[in-house]
Amino acid sequence: MQLDEAVKTRKSVRRFSDKKPDWRKIIKAIDLARFAPMAGNLFSLKFILVQDKDKIEKLKEACQQDFVSTHYVVVVVSDDEKVKRSYGDLGEKFAREQAGAAIENFLLGLNEQGLATCWVGYFVESQVKKILSIPDNFTVEALFPIGYESKIKKRPKIKPDLENILYFDTFKNKYMKPIPRVKLETA
Repeated sequence: MQLDEAVKTRKSVRRFSDKKPDWRKIIKAIDLARFAPMAGNLFSLKFILVQDKDKIEKLKEACQQDFVSTHYVVVVVSDDEKVKRSYGDLGEKFAREQAGAAIENFLLGLNEQGLATCWVGYFVESQVKKILSIPDNFTVEALFPIGYESKIKKRPKIKPDLENILYFDTFKNKYMKPIPRVKLETA
């Protein structure tokens, strides 16, 4: 799958088939997260691949979202203190940015492997930490139930047109200044 196809076809899926994915495909997708940009090259993320049914059921309850109950759930956590030690107050901001970049690599990797997920950001963090024995000094970034998309399709979501999200030089300026052509002198 080409990058542009992976980006354009990636979507959030909340209905999964009963078919169990090959865990190796999930590991391949997690591996792609390592190549995301990191402030000071400080990789502060950890990925927890959960397959234990009881823990997944408890995670579903912590998220209060039934679709979280799949064969596998990946939980992404970050060590903000690691980044703060190098960047002070900006460390928390950088930790969120690099988590987002790594997670997007992970999501594109899942899509390339034919797997589906939904980025779950709503959960009770203290419950997730307790269920998975995550230390208090780590931040739970998100949970990702993983499976194959159900054949039951929903109406596709419409993405905004480029001209509605792109500005040039200043906010709300929709027009790019003409770039003058450089005339080459011939000898």
